[in-house]
Amino acid sequence: MTGTPLAGRIVAVTGGAQGIGREIARQLAEAGARVAIGDRDAEAAEATAQALPGQVRAFALDVTDTESYRRFLADVTDLWGPLDVLVNNAGVMWVGAFGDEPESATERMLAVNLHGVIRGVRLVAPQMRARGSGHIVTVASAASKLAPPGESTYAATKHGVLGYLTGVREELRGSGVHVSVIMPGVVDTELAVGTDSGATARLQPADVAAAVVGVLRRPRFQVAIPSTIDLLVRVTTLLPQSLRDLVLRRAVPNQVEAVERSSTRDQYEARALSGTTDPKKDR
Repeated sequence: MTGTPLAGRIVAVTGGAQGIGREIARQLAEAGARVAIGDRDAEAAEATAQALPGQVRAFALDVTDTESYRRFLADVTDLWGPLDVLVNNAGVMWVGAFGDEPESATERMLAVNLHGVIRGVRLVAPQMRARGSGHIVTVASAASKLAPPGESTYAATKHGVLGYLTGVREELRGSGVHVSVIMPGVVDTELAVGTDSGATARLQPADVAAAVVGVLRRPRFQVAIPSTIDLLVRVTTLLPQSLRDLVLRRAVPNQVEAVERSSTRDQYEARALSGTTDPKKDR
């Protein structure tokens, strides 16, 4: 793929120790970028950095803590120089009936998925604007435009991310700073374990990473994966509510039913939603 070259660009990837973040780091490093992966599990981040090709370095990062985020950015700058690209990838998800959702899970999703993105943008975008260049890419979700049953709060955070970045993008118009939002369907990662992919095939982390690389080379604001998700949203908005409900109930998975009476997500949720890296800690 041609377009803006990635070789030598300084990129930070949040939540980069595993899953989608790890694959984003891999593909960017293979393209010649210098990649800083930040993750609250510093040991896992270091192991990933050691395993990946090219120039990849690991740093401790808690996206819910401003001072942690400042230290992360300062460390990257001290190592390589000012950041060219921020990839907001860190995210967590609790799945189940809205009435059963623990308040701690609600708070954690808001803190990581929404405020974590806002925090990163506020810390990075002003310097990019001052330099007249930069790119902020956020891995959101198809839930930015759809809201599967069982993922109501998660969808709210992703709707919020899209709304926030829509406004930020307009404020940055003409500054030389690009803003992109990647909105994948269900991806085969630990975050989505036990859930249903609905009418679309389950994606791989490499699919999302390829979309990130693509928008860095040829900037676009919104990218849905697969593109049929965007078509579904566009078409259903033209339908009366009763028909829209019927179509979406067939196309969008009911995650309450998918995870009902199953314990497959317990270990992930206990760790990801506790605010620690200890998998034994209860949510």
